Amino acid sequence: MTASHEVGAESFAEVLRERARRSPHAIAYRFVSEDESAEELTYAEVDARARGVAAGIAAAAAGRPAPALLLFTPGIDYLVGLFGCFYAGVPAVPAFPPDPTRLMRTLPRLAAIIEDSGSDVVLTTSDLAPFLAEWLATAVAGRAPGVVAIDALDRGGDHGVPARPARPSPLALLQYTSGSTALPRGVMLTHAHLMNNCRDISRAFGVHAGSSGGIWLPPYHDMGLIGGILTPLFTGIPMSLMSPVTFLRRPLSWLRMISRYGATITGGPNFAYDLCVRRATEADVEGLDLSSVELTFTGAEPVRAETIARFVERFRPCGFRAASFYPCYGLAEATLFVTGGTPLGGWRSVSVERAGLELRGVADPAPPTEPSRTLVSCGVPGPGTRLLIVDPAGHEPRDDGSVGEVWIDSPSVADGYWRRPEESGATFGARTATGDGPFLRTGDLGFVLDGELFIVGRMKDLIVLNGRNHHPVDIERVCESSVTGIRRNCGAAFAVEHDEEATERLVVVYEADLGAEEQYRAAIDGIRRTVSIEMNVPPDAVVLVRPRTMPKTSSGKVQRWLARRQYVAGELEELARYDRRAPEERAGTRREP
Repeated sequence: MTASHEVGAESFAEVLRERARRSPHAIAYRFVSEDESAEELTYAEVDARARGVAAGIAAAAAGRPAPALLLFTPGIDYLVGLFGCFYAGVPAVPAFPPDPTRLMRTLPRLAAIIEDSGSDVVLTTSDLAPFLAEWLATAVAGRAPGVVAIDALDRGGDHGVPARPARPSPLALLQYTSGSTALPRGVMLTHAHLMNNCRDISRAFGVHAGSSGGIWLPPYHDMGLIGGILTPLFTGIPMSLMSPVTFLRRPLSWLRMISRYGATITGGPNFAYDLCVRRATEADVEGLDLSSVELTFTGAEPVRAETIARFVERFRPCGFRAASFYPCYGLAEATLFVTGGTPLGGWRSVSVERAGLELRGVADPAPPTEPSRTLVSCGVPGPGTRLLIVDPAGHEPRDDGSVGEVWIDSPSVADGYWRRPEESGATFGARTATGDGPFLRTGDLGFVLDGELFIVGRMKDLIVLNGRNHHPVDIERVCESSVTGIRRNCGAAFAVEHDEEATERLVVVYEADLGAEEQYRAAIDGIRRTVSIEMNVPPDAVVLVRPRTMPKTSSGKVQRWLARRQYVAGELEELARYDRRAPEERAGTRREP
């Protein structure tokens, strides 16, 4: 996408208005329902409906410029609610709507976001509005936010809302982090941050006039919101969307959407590709045409070489090109995109010696006979982005091939966390031992080799046992590659402190399909044996839990910190467990939640 395709603007309200002026009848977004029917909106239709929402916000907020909470199931209403906030000049706060099957888990997080953000208005739809109004009256201390059902608003007319928001504050979004390693915090993103990152994405992805997109990612999460909604508007390409619920129920519906509409850009987390391979039948694959795909991004969780290889092998007969795979790295605190490769340039992996990684923190090439770990390159930083690998304790930059914390300086780095000045200073104002900075501390461990970034794991997830560093993803990977009866991408390895022995204990938790006790016993024995042999560290405890009960973020990442908390509190929905300290609890013993 050349600069001529960009719209000169200072906010996304202006971008939308200009798209509607230049190409009023062009398709902006297409939302594909579970029955695979589609609702399409032109730029002019999005613009008109967003202006109507802005008028509704103005009436409900009575002039108060507080953030507005978005509570929608994925769909067209979410899109126009988001752009309505931009037109009204108030920060948007995307959030998951309450899950009616898990209200006790989803409502407390939602209440915390409302309290933290200080939202005065909740945007939703008519089916959710009565419940939300009743709940908010008692759940929020002080004045409860007003509830606006946007599907009941007037969809036509100019509404007297100016194209340029009158409010001078450039704050566009409070992007609450997904909470993979901590409680959610509101990342402050301006329109300048968003547009700079959209520009980086469009250049890195090689977006051109004939590009189009197709994704299922949650619009509440940075990858789905910025990569799937804002970047297409910024570059002026059509985007096909579907609900993550639809994808999880029928993963191949994602690929059929790509095939049907000829999408050239798509992507998702690592687990999505595994899920497609696992669920694909011959009937699903027959007639599938993936030859239009030019770029298939993968990020938001560890990128696994074996996952890429399995997906390519399964869908190459459908025209899918291995070279389209595009591993990348990013995080909400940097808006989204930080590093990536070259479109259709293929992907690179390296095999490093496991002992060197665990004991010395260096990425030495692995001899053929030594235990190794394969890591996939996440590419190089975008223009204007500076990346350092830093010793997290001494704050000294590390040499190429040495593991340290990833630090970032970029125009896309956010202004900090909403209403958390001390935490913002520690995270966004880091300086090296020589005073160089400020940098964003990502909390991710990685190394640079030949200018490319390789992610090793998360600092807070690191497991230290007997002086060796173990990354949970390594333990989880060997379990999933060798043990039957456990659900892929639905497990967590973590350490808990043994009070009496003053040591750390390794715990492995996995979802298992419902079955007989013999199956549970075999799975637990398989985990114990595999981890002991492959990682040279026997688990102190192995727990199998019910399907779909492992805590996950909105992007599908397992929340190891929350799984650990639930384990310690005895709140896991257990099916069976083994515990070295409790010999009376034999492997395979059924535990009713």
